Formats: sequence, structure tokens, C-alpha cells
Amino acid sequence: MESSRLAMNRTLKGIAYVSGWVMLWGTAASLADLLLLERGAYAAGTVGQAITFASYGVAAVVLAVRLSGRFLDPQ
Repeated sequence: MESSRLAMNRTLKGIAYVSGWVMLWGTAASLADLLLLERGAYAAGTVGQAITFASYGVAAVVLAVRLSGRFLDPQ
């Protein structure tokens, strides 16, 4: 019973960790996109917008993987 409770706790921590990074990525990319759209760097629906979201996504994945040891148990 205790091992299933620990497994559930690890699963919930993992879900919360990934969800947090998705929220961070979406918020940061949206703010950068808003700034770039307002300054006329590109128009909505263009390749520039896709590159902005993709590059922020890659950065979020790299940071999430590198920082995961601090927040998730390696066991």
C-alpha cells in the first residue's frame, strides 16, 4: 500500500512539474509574441510567430530537463 502511495505521489509531482513548465512556456512565448507583433517584427500566422513559439518550447524543454533533478526525486 505504501509503495503505491509513493508511486502516486511521484506521478503527481511529475504531472505538476510538466504542467508548470507548459504554463511557463506558453506565458513567456505569448508575451514575447505580443511584443514582436506590436513592434511589427512579423505578422500573425507567419513563420516568425511559429519560430518564436518553437524556440521558447525548445528552451523550456532544455531548462525543464536540466532543473528536474532539483524538483523531482531521482529514485
